[in-house]
Amino acid sequence: MTLLQIMSDTDAAEVKLRTDDDAVIAAELGKRGIIFERWPLLEITGATPTADIEAEYAARIAELNADGRYKFIDVARIHPDADDPEWPAKAAGARGKFLDEHRHAEDEVRFFAAGQGCFYLHLGEEVLATVCTAGDLVSVPAGTLHWFDMGTEPEFVAVRFFEEEDGWIGDFTGDKISGGFPTLDELLTA
Repeated sequence: MTLLQIMSDTDAAEVKLRTDDDAVIAAELGKRGIIFERWPLLEITGATPTADIEAEYAARIAELNADGRYKFIDVARIHPDADDPEWPAKAAGARGKFLDEHRHAEDEVRFFAAGQGCFYLHLGEEVLATVCTAGDLVSVPAGTLHWFDMGTEPEFVAVRFFEEEDGWIGDFTGDKISGGFPTLDELLTA
């Protein structure tokens, strides 16, 4: 379920808005300079080959990158491996990488072809928890304070767009604000 929950940055219990209406989500994020779109959902799973994903979404990717801004476009995936006894530790490590507040020197653009994840955008006196699911595209402007949670059982396939090869490197603030907000799992069960 795609979801937007807007909270006070000093009190997560102060919920200003909670909605799963795509139009309201796009409008609220748009007012704050965040791009949110819904792309047609295709049959993509964690096992779908990268070349097939790129081919399926080629027209949409080309449209988004019509000006050639994104020089590096790839497909990132987190997919549970029941046969790997180290999977729980790997999943926890992957999840923990971006749970702390950080920013990037360029826009962070993601299209979720499958699965889900939550971007928490710290904008002034608000934190916007933006749960993205299959079919969602979000673009977080360069310099925006945020963190990302992929949940306790991470699984997603996302097309990532970068201007520079090292565009994914996070500039971490050291602020532990993320610890005071509901996790992706908690948002989905509320």
